[in-house]
Amino acid sequence: MIKILYFARLREQLGVAEEPFTLPAGDCTIADLLAHLRRRGGLWADVLGEGETLMTAVNQELARPHTPVGDGDEVAIFPPVTGG
Repeated sequence: MIKILYFARLREQLGVAEEPFTLPAGDCTIADLLAHLRRRGGLWADVLGEGETLMTAVNQELARPHTPVGDGDEVAIFPPVTGG
């Protein structure tokens, strides 16, 4: 099981700040996880859609789509931020 954290507009749009999540069997990457979440359909498919620009981190380290995710990990999903 992993812990997924949602930040900024994702948290507002999805109505959830965090959730426990049981990984599918076999190897899992960030891309696999996002695809699984999109399969929930509706709002999940829209907010986490493949055309959306999202940032992710695994255990507080920035992650890429091919980054592996395993039991006990904490995965953060958030929109890109800019400073000024």
